[in-house]
Amino acid sequence: MENRKLFRSKIQLLFTLYFNGYLRDIRLFKAFLDVPLKEFIPKEIQAQVRIYNDAPVLFYFNKERPETLRTISAPHMISIMLQELILNDNDDLLILGAKSGYIAALAHKLAPNGRIVIIEANPKIANVTLENLRKANLLEKVEVIVRNPLLGFSERYPWQKILVTGAIKEDRISTLLQQLDPNEGVLFAPIGEDLIQTYTQIIRYEEDFYGKKHLQVRFTPLMTQVELDKLKLDIGSEELDVTINQSRADKFIDISYMKNISVNYESNILDEVRLEPYSKSQSYEIKPENIFDAFLQHKDQTINSANNKENLEYLENIINSLEQIKTYNNFIRKEIEKRKTDSPILDKKIKIIEKYQLEVNSVQTRIKKEMNKFQ
Repeated sequence: MENRKLFRSKIQLLFTLYFNGYLRDIRLFKAFLDVPLKEFIPKEIQAQVRIYNDAPVLFYFNKERPETLRTISAPHMISIMLQELILNDNDDLLILGAKSGYIAALAHKLAPNGRIVIIEANPKIANVTLENLRKANLLEKVEVIVRNPLLGFSERYPWQKILVTGAIKEDRISTLLQQLDPNEGVLFAPIGEDLIQTYTQIIRYEEDFYGKKHLQVRFTPLMTQVELDKLKLDIGSEELDVTINQSRADKFIDISYMKNISVNYESNILDEVRLEPYSKSQSYEIKPENIFDAFLQHKDQTINSANNKENLEYLENIINSLEQIKTYNNFIRKEIEKRKTDSPILDKKIKIIEKYQLEVNSVQTRIKKEMNKFQ
C-alpha cells in the first residue's frame, strides 16, 4: 500500500486526467490505482523524482553514457497509448522499448488473458525491467527480450497489438505492420523524422492498412542496431538475466527485403468503426459509480484486512483528496467568472467544471456511505 501522501497525489492525478479527457477507460483508471509507479523506479533515485505528476519520470541514467537516459512516459501519454491500442482481454501485445515495465504492468490489467512481450535493446535497462516485473509478480505474464526493437518479433506472429514507445521513422514501420494480426490488428507509434513526431494509430484489415494521426509529441528514438552493437562491446561478457536471442531473431527477418506498406490516412474508418472498448456502447466508460467500485476493489486488494480503522483511513484519504479537487475546481471557476465576459468558450468551461463537481460529489457520497459500515 502506498503512503497516504503518495496515494492522494495519485487520486488527484487520475481525476485530472479524467477531467481533461485523457483517461476514458475505467479499466485503466483501476490499473493506475493498482500498479504503484514507485515500484518501477530504482530506490537510489526515488527521492530525486516527483511521482504522480503528469510528467515523464526518470528511471535510468548512466553517468558514463548520458545518451542512455530513459524515462517512463507522462501519465497522460500512457493513457493515450494504451487506449488508442484498443486493448481487449485476450490481446497479445508487443511493446518496443521497456519503459521500466510500468506500461506493460498497466497493459496487463487491460489484456489479462493475452501475452505481453517487451523488446528492449539495452541489456541493463532490460535487467532493471525484469527485476521490476519480478517484484510485481508479473514474470509469468510479461516476457523481456533483448534485441533490436526495430525488427519487432515476427517469430510469434500475429500480434493483435503493437506499441512503439520511442520515435520511429515512417520507412521503418513496414516491418512492424507486417507482424500485425490481419484481423483488426492495431499499431500505435510516435512516427517522425526529427525532434517532433506524430502519434499515429494504424489498423490492419487483411492486406489493407488505415491510419489516423493524433497529437504531435517529442520522444527519444528507439535504439537502433548500431547502438545495440556498441552496448554489446561495452558490457562484454556481463551476465544478464534476460533472454538474449539476438542472432536467431535477427536472422528471422531481413528488413532489406521487406515490402513497403502503404497506409491510407485519408479514410475515416477508425472514427466510423468505433472499435474502442471504452466507447459509450460498452461498459468501460468512466462514471461515478464505477470509480467508486474501483476504489473499493483497490481497498480490498491492498488492505486485505477486517480492521475497521485501516478501512476508514483509506476511505478518509479519498474523501480528503476529493475535497482538494473540488476546492481547486471552485478556484478555477471563480477565476473564469472574474473575467466578466460573455464567451461561449468560457461558458463551456464553467459547464464542464460544474459537471465534474457533480461527479466528484457523487463519488464522495458513495464513499461516505461506505464509511458508515466501519464506524
